[in-house]
Amino acid sequence: MKQIFRRTRVLLLMTLLLAVLMLAGCGKDEGLQDGYYTAQASEYDFGWKEYVTIMVKGGKIVSVEYNAENASGFIKSWDNAYMQNMLHVSGTYPNEYTRYYASQFLEGQGKEGIDALSGATSSYGSFQKLEAAVLEQAQKGDSSIILVDTSH
Repeated sequence: MKQIFRRTRVLLLMTLLLAVLMLAGCGKDEGLQDGYYTAQASEYDFGWKEYVTIMVKGGKIVSVEYNAENASGFIKSWDNAYMQNMLHVSGTYPNEYTRYYASQFLEGQGKEGIDALSGATSSYGSFQKLEAAVLEQAQKGDSSIILVDTSH
């Protein structure tokens, strides 16, 4: 009788342990896989195609680049004429808002909301879509470039 009681108790403990381990795995975030990940706009918008590239190391985002390029590969935040025009019209410019959004993304590790910068709300909408897509790629460990519809 004692032997049956011991076996039942051991079986019950093993079942409880297995259940606890399974439940612990259910709510767990898979986390980010190490590597480089890029989400890019599927179409050019006013001659520019925006993108977000992140580097993940040790499960943490260690680098974020947000920018746009034209068909020849020229980077938007390097365009001084565009910067001058946009600064006078909207009070900000690509080199400012791209760095702001990228730094907020890095700081919050993609888990905290990022506030829109006045004068760059259209890019903010695109950034949010690209940010979500690049995080999904990093969770899967898929380093292929994902194309995202960023139209507004």
